[in-house]
Formats: sequence, structure tokens, C-alpha cells
Amino acid sequence: MKATGIVRRIDELGRIVIPKEIRRTLRIREGDPLEIYTDREGGIILKKYSPIGELAAFARDFAEALSATLGVTAIICDRDTVLAASGDNKRDYAERPVSGSLEDAMNTRKVIKNNDADSMIPLVSGENQALTTSQIVAPIIMDGQPIGAIALAVRGGMINESAQKAAETASAFLRRQMTQ
Repeated sequence: MKATGIVRRIDELGRIVIPKEIRRTLRIREGDPLEIYTDREGGIILKKYSPIGELAAFARDFAEALSATLGVTAIICDRDTVLAASGDNKRDYAERPVSGSLEDAMNTRKVIKNNDADSMIPLVSGENQALTTSQIVAPIIMDGQPIGAIALAVRGGMINESAQKAAETASAFLRRQMTQ
């Protein structure tokens, strides 16, 4: 563990405040679920909880199926990280942090389709958007809150309406898998 030098006291209700600097660094927002673990030395570990993370193996298979069927690069992410990527450019996306722009797109709770190079949303931090010519972002909504997204991207072509419907269906399907 990395020591921060910050000490906090537990209040009368058993609460502790996570310092703003740590929340900002770890991208912990108000309302984010945290898992609580204990280690053998008596330490307490807080970890961001990702409902989609529990479906990571399933998400990889699902991304591969989308990519193979539609001929696109398919990614499935939670609000912080790409959990699964498949297609020609999967190495550009796999296990990378999502961009702030993608996070903003998820927060709209609407499917976004871009066929204009100037309006492309960087899917991961530091992505070279000049190579993407078309994309679809379909947020995964659970209990009214965005918990992730399905994104389809093409380099050197356009994404058609059937791909948009597939992304919307995939988003709804993953949401249902998490509620069962």
C-alpha cells in the first residue's frame, strides 16, 4: 500500500471522509459504490465496484461477437476502464482508462452516432482520433444511472443503422445480465 500521510477520524456514525485529492485521483464520484475488504494485517481496503466488471469474461466474448458480426472495433467499458475490446484496433483500447469525453457521452444517457471526423469522441485517454471515421456510443443504464458503454468504431468507413441497433441491443442485453 502507498502511504498518503493523510489521517482522518471516524465520526459517531462510523463514517470516514475520503480526501478530495484521493477521490479526484481515483475518479471516485459521489454515489459511486465501493467494495470493502480486510487484509490479514488488519487493514481495510476500499475498491471501486464495477457491476460490469463482474461480467468481464462475458463482456470479452460479447465484444468479439459484435466485432466479428459487424466488422468493427467493439469496446465495452465501465465508467473508468475499457473492460473488453475486439477488432483490428483492440490493442489501442484494451484495459485503458476511458476519456473524459466518453464519460460525458455516457452521462447524456443517449446513443451517439458520429460520421463526421470533427465530432469524434475519444474513447480512451490519449487516443488519436484522426484515425476514426465513424463511431457509435451506446450507454449502459442501470437504475437510471450510466454504468458503462458499448462503443463501435470504424477506421476508413461508415457505420450503418444496423450497427447502431446492434449497439443499442447489446447495451440493453448487458443491463439485463447485471440485474439477474
